[in-house]
Amino acid sequence: MGTPFFSEDGQTFDFGEHWNKAYQKTPLKDLGWFEEQPLPTLELIDACGLSKDACIFHAGAGATTLIGELLHQGYTNLIVNDIAAAALTALKNDLPFYKKAQVRFVVDDLTQPSALLDSKQVDCWHDRAVLHFFTEEYQQQAYFGLLKHMVKTGGYVLLSEFSLEGAAKCCGLEVFRYDVGMFQERLGPSFTLLKSFQHTYIQPSGQPRPYIYALFQRTDD
Repeated sequence: MGTPFFSEDGQTFDFGEHWNKAYQKTPLKDLGWFEEQPLPTLELIDACGLSKDACIFHAGAGATTLIGELLHQGYTNLIVNDIAAAALTALKNDLPFYKKAQVRFVVDDLTQPSALLDSKQVDCWHDRAVLHFFTEEYQQQAYFGLLKHMVKTGGYVLLSEFSLEGAAKCCGLEVFRYDVGMFQERLGPSFTLLKSFQHTYIQPSGQPRPYIYALFQRTDD
């Protein structure tokens, strides 16, 4: 795994430690990004028309309920990533034991990847509430470089991040907010926008969080 340390103005910050602590000290259903049913994401994945053996990659999955939903729907080829081993352990423990063989769990840093560089190409890259934590240019470049390395021609990219009207911080960290045009600029002309919409997520605390959801397809190398 790439080192999780990030330096700015002579200071260091360990993202792996930060997210491990978040999952260790707070019940899953109280986390600010917890979704009981990830309906907007499921809607967009359904729009892709993927086969059940298509490879779906979940970037920064945490302990999401989405993986259980996809397994329930019959998907059999899932790759789940997070920088926090504690998050993936919680997710793994929540899945039926007979379904775990259909999921590959990868602890890695999306901005300094190691294990993911050897991953096979995927049919769908999904990210909910991860990209917006990468506030530095080098982090964003590394993230989109990895995405383009992993998503095959004809594959899909589903991004859902804090919109321009969204909160400026989450879980004690500053975020970088997006609109569809900013996604498109980072992805480049090889990715075609298929669908996008605004969505207001209500946190377990009751606070609203405006998101932008967008689905792209890779059409040309």
